[in-house]
Amino acid sequence: MRRDAGLLSGLGVVATLRMLGRLVVFVAWTLVLLPVQMVLIRLPGTAKQRLPMRYWGGVARIVGLRLDVSGAVAQGDGRPVIFVANHSSWLDIVALGAVLPGCFVAKAEVARWPGISWVAAAGRTIFVSRRHRAAAGERNAMQERLAAGDNLILFPEGTTSDGARVMPFHPTFLALAGDATRPIVQAVTIVYDRMDGLPICRRNRPLVAWYGDMDIASHYAELGRHDWRARIVIDPPLVVAGGRKQLGAALEARIGAVAAQIRQGRDVEAEASSEKS
Repeated sequence: MRRDAGLLSGLGVVATLRMLGRLVVFVAWTLVLLPVQMVLIRLPGTAKQRLPMRYWGGVARIVGLRLDVSGAVAQGDGRPVIFVANHSSWLDIVALGAVLPGCFVAKAEVARWPGISWVAAAGRTIFVSRRHRAAAGERNAMQERLAAGDNLILFPEGTTSDGARVMPFHPTFLALAGDATRPIVQAVTIVYDRMDGLPICRRNRPLVAWYGDMDIASHYAELGRHDWRARIVIDPPLVVAGGRKQLGAALEARIGAVAAQIRQGRDVEAEASSEKS
């Protein structure tokens, strides 16, 4: 009994050291690339769009996050892409930032988070308050980005969920799909399905899902002790028909269905091929 207790204690120490070591390397990685990106965003060219993907890819490796990606980003002959994704954790930024070439649209509170706000600004994040009075100006800012050729990454749920379901989509900014730039719309589903190599169940999903009044520091203190796998499914471009409400309903249904398939351990690609045939 004492031997088992000692073993568990030793494993806990190792996990704590792993978590702290990852944090130190993350800070060092950020301090190296952040000044470079702050220079690039003031220069012409696409380097300021490519470096954030390399940065987030490095962060994913640092925190022990493996990415299993299905599908591909659309090549739109110069047309921008609006990626619409579900949202359950701050880790979504790391995972999606590593595979999607685009600027995040984030809630205004992020701009006030110490340290994190600098990283978000370097990634050219667009901050929105979701207040009705500010909606027109925020929509204009996003339209300007689309006109400049930038892709956007939207989280229509408006907040994070517990990871066990996809919450209702708020279609406010999905009106951008009708922008003059004729943006391509792609649904993106992300689900964390493995922790330390084992399937994630409802009991341990809160270790990666970040929602409610969870504190990000204490959440990382637990999350950083483990290795994770994120399944990311990038759908083919969606044919945009109807208004923003119809588009929001179609995206919510598709992403919700794919997320459920992943959580149940079903083969998403095989089922998609079966539907086409």
